[in-house]
Amino acid sequence: MALHTDAGPLEQGAIRLGLRLGEPELAQFRRYHQTLAEWNTRVNLTSVTEWDAVLTTHFLDSLTVVQAIPEPVLRGGAVLDVGSGAGFPGVPLKIAFPQIALSLVEATGKKAAFLTHLLRELGLRDVQVLNARAEDLAHDPRHREQYDVVLARALAPLPTLVELTLPFVKLGGRLIAQKKGDELAELDAAAYAVQQLGGRLEQVQPIDQPALSGARALVVVSKVSPSPDRYPRRSGMPAHRPLAAPKAARAALEAAPNA
Repeated sequence: MALHTDAGPLEQGAIRLGLRLGEPELAQFRRYHQTLAEWNTRVNLTSVTEWDAVLTTHFLDSLTVVQAIPEPVLRGGAVLDVGSGAGFPGVPLKIAFPQIALSLVEATGKKAAFLTHLLRELGLRDVQVLNARAEDLAHDPRHREQYDVVLARALAPLPTLVELTLPFVKLGGRLIAQKKGDELAELDAAAYAVQQLGGRLEQVQPIDQPALSGARALVVVSKVSPSPDRYPRRSGMPAHRPLAAPKAARAALEAAPNA
């Protein structure tokens, strides 16, 4: 595959985010793309592999999470990327902000192996790859409620995503879920799960990036109380049986007079 070096759309998009990427960072992004393209021939990491598309669809899109990450976290906080896959959004964020302590959760062994190799190729330090299911890892006291910010991109519908991620967020921290316009209808369905897991919806922040197609937003959930020990439920249950308000509670809400 021919590799390109023009990173203009990424540089311009980063400037819109208040970031300036220097040549060392751009070189890392070029190496990232090369490694991704090489591994994708034998491991199904992404359907998007051409430089121009990766530049925006993956790299720039990943960096948009900085709009919802508090400045102190960017200077050295603990960040967890759940369902990292090919490293998005965690690794691009780490390239731009090497001070963060980053953990990448990936259940698929081959993808976890790619991430481990990628980190060596890019020379990134203070990053760990956790080859485990979120349902199991979230009950490990070394990871439960230990992270300032938890990120999720293309992981699951919001009711499921909330159960898989909020148990990792420390009190006062936040979950940032990247969603596209047609997925924002999930917000109402996720309200019960957010409340049950100790969260509070803070904002839905639109993404203003002309280089990215379609409406995009960051769903930001703050952690205001501990997640009950029973969550997340055993492997597969959050996806197959998403948390929903009991019928009696739903009926009471529907019967209540409008404020």
